[in-house]
Amino acid sequence: MTLSKIVKIVSNKGKFLTLKDYIEFCKIYLEFATDGFQADIVSQNENHYRFYQYKKDGNNNITRPINSNLMYKFSDVSKIEKDFLKILHSVRDIPVNDTHNRELIKRGIYTVQQSIGAALDALPAGASNVARKVNGDLFERFIQLLIKEIGVKCKTGTVQVPIYLNNELQFQMKYQHDLLLYNNDDLKVIGSVKTSSKDRIDKIFLDKFLYCKLTNTMLPHIAIFLNDVQRKNSKRENKFGISATFLPGHFKTFTVKLNPLDGVYYCDIRPNMETDDLLKKHIRTIDHFFCSDIWSFIESS
Repeated sequence: MTLSKIVKIVSNKGKFLTLKDYIEFCKIYLEFATDGFQADIVSQNENHYRFYQYKKDGNNNITRPINSNLMYKFSDVSKIEKDFLKILHSVRDIPVNDTHNRELIKRGIYTVQQSIGAALDALPAGASNVARKVNGDLFERFIQLLIKEIGVKCKTGTVQVPIYLNNELQFQMKYQHDLLLYNNDDLKVIGSVKTSSKDRIDKIFLDKFLYCKLTNTMLPHIAIFLNDVQRKNSKRENKFGISATFLPGHFKTFTVKLNPLDGVYYCDIRPNMETDDLLKKHIRTIDHFFCSDIWSFIESS
């Protein structure tokens, strides 16, 4: 399939309504990626990241950083097309030491979503804001579809927060959330789903604080991120690298001084999130959410 047709599909959110829609697009993009680029650029500071440059049909644009340790190639497409969906149906039974299937979950989600993001990178420079919005909306929908696929009720929308004064209901305040998880009709978890934490992490902590303060509850709040890296390039030297968009100081401060989030999950986790004592206590890879944590949240009293 030509790049122009791929871009036309990915720009239309109506083409991504089921998990099969996402997986089929991923398959199409991975096939294009086998020989559809004019250059494969290796990150100067973290070599497992790659940038791919499109030909003229993609405005010679350069993609976002792609983690080659996570991104499947077209030769691996059966892992997404068959194994990924199959393992979702038994995801609750995957133990911590089953690294094979947990990698499949993590890499499957990453590859599908980065296929969308990289395809959107082929749009003209003037469409970057539209591309960012579409990418974020499709990631949010993708996570919702995955959660529904494993049998958990979820939706996006508003929560009505009752405001009392002197024990009398005064009015309702609406809270908009990316992810609402239920056990039957009981709201169990409120979640934020973003492609990265850049410019958003403070609000997620504050949302939990305000919601729990206003409702006098301790309802769990979680955050799901794809990654936290962006391209960094020196035009003078024509070299490309990556820089982190995660703000550890903000995360630690809000965790210690305001309130910790009940779960923070990444597909592409940063090294300091696995080595720093405080960060690794609160941040884990996304397989932990699907294999264990979501069930603890849903079944909690």
